[in-house]
Amino acid sequence: MSPLAKRLLFVLPVLLFAGLALYFALALRPDRDPSLVPSALIGKPVPPFDLPPLQPDGPGLAAKDLKGQVTLINFFASWCIPCRAEQPVLMQLAKEAKAKLYGIAYKDKPEASRAFLAETGDPFARIAVDASGRTAIDFGLYGVPETYVVDRDGIIRYRQVGPLDPDTLAKTVLPLLAELAK
Repeated sequence: MSPLAKRLLFVLPVLLFAGLALYFALALRPDRDPSLVPSALIGKPVPPFDLPPLQPDGPGLAAKDLKGQVTLINFFASWCIPCRAEQPVLMQLAKEAKAKLYGIAYKDKPEASRAFLAETGDPFARIAVDASGRTAIDFGLYGVPETYVVDRDGIIRYRQVGPLDPDTLAKTVLPLLAELAK
């Protein structure tokens, strides 16, 4: 083996270790919030969708229904424990917000979703069913619950991964809704 090859064999692990150390140093810096999940859809139009209603006599939900008003879309499921914890916050949001709150039941049996809402309260102006999960995939859903704020033009302005809590509602969501309502 040539001397150059021996040096490369020695330097390569050192460079690999330095690269990994740099990656972890950046990922663990104190100013980074690991709960923030970036969304490629922020500032972009809502993906096209047209979903059937949860209630047999109710309206479904489509992307075109979001135009002309500030709206919130909440993906939920009856089997989701954080969704259950989030319901009181959604009920408060429905009372306080000057925006429509729409629900999308994600990969859930309609009868289970109806029972969940009967038990925990129904804050939604409309509820649709995403039985296949296709719409959730188009939104980039990581899991339920997730909430999206959509402006009058159908542009996604905010994404909340995980359950909404009173602090996030007061400090982030309600001020954003007030700004978008102007």
